[in-house]
Amino acid sequence: MKSLLFFLFVMPALGMQAQSWEKNFDFVDQCICGLSKVSKDGKIGYVTKQGKVVIKLIYNDGLTFSEGLVAVKSDGKWMYLDSTGKIITEAVFDDAMSFTNGLAVVSKGGLYGYINRKGELVIPCQFATAKNFSEGLAPAANAKGQWGFIDQAGNWVIKPQYDFTDYFVNNEARVMKGGKLFYIDKDNKVTHE
Repeated sequence: MKSLLFFLFVMPALGMQAQSWEKNFDFVDQCICGLSKVSKDGKIGYVTKQGKVVIKLIYNDGLTFSEGLVAVKSDGKWMYLDSTGKIITEAVFDDAMSFTNGLAVVSKGGLYGYINRKGELVIPCQFATAKNFSEGLAPAANAKGQWGFIDQAGNWVIKPQYDFTDYFVNNEARVMKGGKLFYIDKDNKVTHE
């Protein structure tokens, strides 16, 4: 009976104490890579599990951490930081996505490309839009808005021909053409409709 009372009264109190720092912020996101995105008065920053501010709340917007890096928005442009707040890229991107498989989608001048974890542009901004890599390929669209798939060198593996493409999962990707939705493999063969 004593152990039951312990769990009923002491454990909830410990949980409340551990999270009391959350009251200092307007919003607290889940903890990723040891840091939680928080906001206060419209500004974004990042804190440890204990609520200690690691990246000051000075940004207009921010994503959650992925692969140890995060994109934050400052004065209308996106940049990347590491988990200590060190600047990886300057605030030069019009749009930015989280890192997956060592690369992140970025946009400059209305076109999309990819940077590596060092912040180097490894696939030039040449696509009308693009998504992250999955199973070695990424959905991307050309200037005409036709979607296909590129490899990590930026080469078209499946030429742009679809109205929409999704990520590859278990060697299949969902695509749409002429209002018809179906699945293809990495050789661009229809696997099922």
